[in-house]
This record gives sequence, C-alpha cells and structure tokens, in this order.
Amino acid sequence: MATSLQATPPAPDATSGAWLARVDAQCYQQVQQRVVGQLLQTLLYEQVLPYRQQALNEHQHRFIVRGVDAQQEWVEYQCNGVLSLSFALIRLDHASLERVTSRGERSQPQLHQALSELLGEYQDSPHLPRFINELEQTLLKDLQARSQAYRPAKPAYELDVDALEQHFMDAHSYHPCYKSRIGFSLADNARFGPEFATPIAVVWLALAKSCGALNHSRQLDFATFIAQEAGELAEELTRQGRTAQDYWLIPVHPWQWQNVILSNFYPELSRGELIYLGTSTDHYLAQQSIRTLANASDKRRPYVKLAMSMTNTSSTRILARHTVMNGPIISDWLQQLIATDSTARSLDFVILGEVAGVSFDYQHVPATRMPQLYGTLGAIWRESLHGYLREDEQAVPFNGLSHVENRYTPGEQTPFIDAWIGQFGVEAWTEQLLRVAVVPVIHMLYAEGIGMESHGQNIVLIVKQGWPQRIALKDFHDGVRYSPAHLARPELCPTLVPLPDSHAKLNRNSFILTDDVDAVRDFTCDCFFFIALAELAIFLSQQYRLDESRFWQMTAEVIHAYQQAHPQHRERYALFDVFAPTYEVEELTKRRLLGDGERRFKSVANPLHPYRRQAC
Repeated sequence: MATSLQATPPAPDATSGAWLARVDAQCYQQVQQRVVGQLLQTLLYEQVLPYRQQALNEHQHRFIVRGVDAQQEWVEYQCNGVLSLSFALIRLDHASLERVTSRGERSQPQLHQALSELLGEYQDSPHLPRFINELEQTLLKDLQARSQAYRPAKPAYELDVDALEQHFMDAHSYHPCYKSRIGFSLADNARFGPEFATPIAVVWLALAKSCGALNHSRQLDFATFIAQEAGELAEELTRQGRTAQDYWLIPVHPWQWQNVILSNFYPELSRGELIYLGTSTDHYLAQQSIRTLANASDKRRPYVKLAMSMTNTSSTRILARHTVMNGPIISDWLQQLIATDSTARSLDFVILGEVAGVSFDYQHVPATRMPQLYGTLGAIWRESLHGYLREDEQAVPFNGLSHVENRYTPGEQTPFIDAWIGQFGVEAWTEQLLRVAVVPVIHMLYAEGIGMESHGQNIVLIVKQGWPQRIALKDFHDGVRYSPAHLARPELCPTLVPLPDSHAKLNRNSFILTDDVDAVRDFTCDCFFFIALAELAIFLSQQYRLDESRFWQMTAEVIHAYQQAHPQHRERYALFDVFAPTYEVEELTKRRLLGDGERRFKSVANPLHPYRRQAC
C-alpha cells in the first residue's frame, strides 16, 4: 500500500470561527450578492416572481422585480443580465444588483431584506424556513471557503483532477443553495469540505451479514478487493474473537459516524451486529460532491461514495440500499454494452464502474426507526479515473470549464480554459470538445435507449495539452433512465433491485425504469444539454464572443454527423428526438420553496430545434 498522507487537521482559525472577525468586507458583499442574485435569477426563470425587462443592448437586459418593504411601500430589485438563447436561461450579473426604493434610494440588498420583500406571499409555506436556512448556510460556507489563504501550487490549467476538485469553488451556477451543506458546522465544513483539501481517514465497521447486503461486479474478487481496501483492519474481527465470514466490512464517513451512526445504530452496536474496527491508514480527499472521497494515499485505488445525512443543493446525501445494490449491476451492464459495440469502443469514452457496494438492510428494522435510519449506512466503491489516463493526459471536471480564476479579484479574472483557447482558438477548441462529449451521450441514448444523468460533476473531460480527447462518465447507481420496451438490446437488460414504494414517496424524481420515452430523452437533455452545455454556451458567449447560436449549431452538426454515419438507428432518432421544440427540466428552486408534494417541471424551448433536419 502506498505511503499515507499525514492527516493534518484544519488550522484552528478555520474551525474556531475567528476568521469571521477578519472577513474582508468586499468579499462578504460579493458572496452575498451572488447568493441574492442567484436566488433572484432562479425565481425569475421558474416564474415564481413576475418581472419586466428593458433591453440595454443586443445581449444585455435590465431585469426589474417589484416587492414590498416593511413600510408597505414598493421597492424594486434591478439587475443587469443576459436572456440567453440557451433554453431562455437568465444569467444575472450579481455585481450589478441594486435595491431601489420608491424614493429613488439605491443600495446593495441584504439577503434577509430580499427574502422578506420578495417572498412575502410565501411566508406561510411550511418549507420557507428550511429554504431560508439553506440560503444562509450557503452564504456562510461560501464565505468561509473564500476566506482561507488558498493559492494553487501552479497555474490552474496544469493541476491534476484531484487538485481541481479543491480549486473549483464556484459550485452550481444555477441552484441558489449551491453550498448549503445542512448538517455541517463551520468546523465540519473546514474539516470535510473539498475547498479545504484536508486529508480524511474513514471509519471502518463490520456489518453482520444477517442485517446487511453486498453486491459487486462480476469481474471483481471481493475478498481480495476488501483486504486491499481495509488493510490490517480486515483482521481486526478475528482479534476480537469474531468469525470474519459472518460480516461485511464497510467504510463510513467520520462525520456520519459521529453524528448519525453512533446515535441511531446503538442497538446494532450493542448487539455486535455492527462493530467498530478503527480508521483507515489510507487518507482521502473530498471531491465536489463532498460524500465521494478520492484515495490520496494511492490515486489508483477506488473512490468511495459514502452515505451522509447532510443536505446540499436539492438532496439529502443518503444512499438507499437499492441504489447501492444496483450500482455494480448497472456498471457491468453499461460496460458490457460498450465492449460489445464497435461504435462505442471507437468513441473511446470511459465508464467509471461502481465495482462494489455494501448497505445496511433496512427491511429488518421496525417502521418507527425507519425515518432515522433509511439510507444512512451504505458505501459504493467506484473505479479511479487515474487508471484510465494515458501518458500526458489531464482530466478536468466538466463544470470547471466555465470557471473564472480570481472571480472576486478586480483585474485578475481569467477563465480557466484561457490558455487553451489562446492556443487553439475558440471555434476549433469548442468543436473538438463537442465531438468528444456529445457523441458518447447521444450514442447511449440512440443506439441503446439509455438516458444518462451527465451533468457538470458527472462528466470529466480528458485533454492532452489542453486539446479535448475523450470523456469519462460516472455515478450510475441512480443516474440512468430507460424504458425496457424501448431498449435496443433488451436481452442484455439486467434485473435491478426494485425501487421501494417508500422511497418513491420521498423523492418522486428518483426512478430508473419508465414507460415514457420522452422521460428517457429528457433525463439526458435536462442534465447534459440544459445544465452542462448551456452553461458552457453562455460562458463562451460572455468570455469569448462565441455566439450561442453558433454553439448550438455546432452541437447540432455533431449530432447530425452521428445520425448520417449511423442510419441503422433512423427510427430511434425520432423516438428520442433531441431536436424537439421543447424539453422538460426540473424546477430546483420551486422544489425547495414549495416542496416535493407535486411534480416540479418546466417546459423549455430547445436551442437545438432550429437546426432540425427533416430527414436524418
């Protein structure tokens, strides 16, 4: 096993809160402007608030929203921004956000001021207090991350993929609760947040097979695998007088161990159904998703994705048993499809397999314990990307392609990709990026009938000296969607562990199987086109004056070229019509503000539609 990193704790200043007394006022204001501006942006786009707009020039608009202040007088929130061609997305310039009173007084709005003046009619919503807390915590934790003395060791575009997980601090550009991390204290955030890159030792437990479940890839010798993963701790059970064959070994995030497992699994711990073995000698670094950890002691060892009872963006980061069990099944299936398809092999894209998973089996616990336990004890091992990288290749999380260096430092704002654009030119580089990114995703949709949740953090771009080569895709335990009746090779379709009815009630948007082919298409289009590509299209327009229409025309040309090269799928191009006039996308802010009691989706105009061809 490779030499372990030293598990150095974060600086006392980061955990004590002393940094708050020295926060730069400008940084505070900029972060607050982003939180308020990003909130306003989503409220406008999801039509929660009425607004009017004034054209400033060909690309810029002034967006104006009216609210009511504490004296019951009108107040306006005004902000410059873009009404984009990409799904008519609104992108506000947070720095231009102003609050204008009926007397003409102008100021930069405060978060709670904006909430009370703009969301007054939602004050009785039972979900509003939770939503406000998520916004507050987002502001505070983003401020904490930007107040540390972080500087990259070399130019950012030269960093490896693990270092970039720390470097890309901007997170989601759409979701207003982009860094809420509900459940984390500030000390927890400094210890476990990816921006701080603090080495983490995971806790190892033994879970009795009588109340646990295991699944792993057909290609994996699990006994050898777990001995390598757990090291000497694999022998701890024998030293404690237990029969090792009666237990599965499972890693647990140290935050989860302290905050959830000890207090909720005490019956199992007292009965010896759950046994503490110790902490890992290997150390890990948190990725942007927080609960996925990369092995920093040996980069070629698997990532571990761990259940965490904390909430970030729209989801509590638990791992339901059926998803843990399905990860290896889906991974083996996808890799089999690729291995037996010459076109997929020629595309040279990577599926990071979820090779094993262990979960507590919740069906044995009384219903009264289920709300506290469900999804809280589980782990998935995913292949490391480093095992797939070739000589002189570098990997970049896709959402980092629109990152701006020193975003909050006047005069020093440089796009992460600027050196590459300068070398290759924006059109040539973008065309190559679209070729390597779009084709694998649409191939799986067209040739196989599988929609994939390929958004910014689930796609990794592999480049060679900045030139796009191929992509890696990940996170499939609940990140695919398909209609069994419309699969191209139904004989290879695996039998999945079914979705429990109780889980469906908790999250109506979490499902893999459907009879609706449009839902399969929209799963791909929402994640890949609406989130990943639209963000890049707007970014390239703003930073490099590449017209959004040109971006989508290039995207369409890539799709048409694929269709012309593969006429055997002609019928499926109409079945999974990515050129349809509209797609359905999730309304993420409405979900937080109004709850999941009903379906929260919005029909959006498709920027690919103008480039539809009559015959494919």
